[in-house]
Amino acid sequence: MENCSPSVMKRLSKEVRDLVQQPPEGIRVHFDDAKLTDIHAVIDGPVDTPYCGGRFHIRLVMGHSFPQEPPKGYFLTKIFHPNIATPSGEICVNTIKRDWTPDTGLRHLLLVIKCLLIVPNAESALNQEAGRLLLEDYAEYFSRARLFTEVHALQNPAVAAGFEPMEAGDNAVLRDANDNAIASVAASSTTAGTSGLAKRPLAQPVGPAAKKSKKALKRL
Repeated sequence: MENCSPSVMKRLSKEVRDLVQQPPEGIRVHFDDAKLTDIHAVIDGPVDTPYCGGRFHIRLVMGHSFPQEPPKGYFLTKIFHPNIATPSGEICVNTIKRDWTPDTGLRHLLLVIKCLLIVPNAESALNQEAGRLLLEDYAEYFSRARLFTEVHALQNPAVAAGFEPMEAGDNAVLRDANDNAIASVAASSTTAGTSGLAKRPLAQPVGPAAKKSKKALKRL
């Protein structure tokens, strides 16, 4: 456990307990009273993304200089994402790397990490391949990210059984598919191999979640 001051430990204890009692939507925090500087959380993959239906375990580690210096963030669940390094799982996000202030709370930080699943930033990519595909071939990026989600993060195989890749721009159908869960990429991959994941172009993220997240990230 890092040697943080009593005032910092008191702040962490309050923040973590508030997060447990009133968790942000789609985020659950786990902690140990003896390890308050090592926080674990589970983020539900947002709809309208290739991460939908997955549960992603992350870790925030507060160093001895916290809160003057930001915590380090890691994805413990394997993920294909421009801003998540492979294989370390290190998270690159402005709030952690550049925009951190001592007043930034853990709740805000967790929400920004969730927003990153909706609106990846190819310009600050730690995974260069994911960043390149995001810019040049979104269908392939979506397929690769979806495969990682199904292999490493999907909790309920029945969820994937109803997911079908959509034609690019078919936003209304995509929203309906996500409302019903997420559907048949897994089914097609078991019958046709992983190449079946990208038989048709896939839609870019759409809907209110993506719009809200874009606005939130611009404010950071």
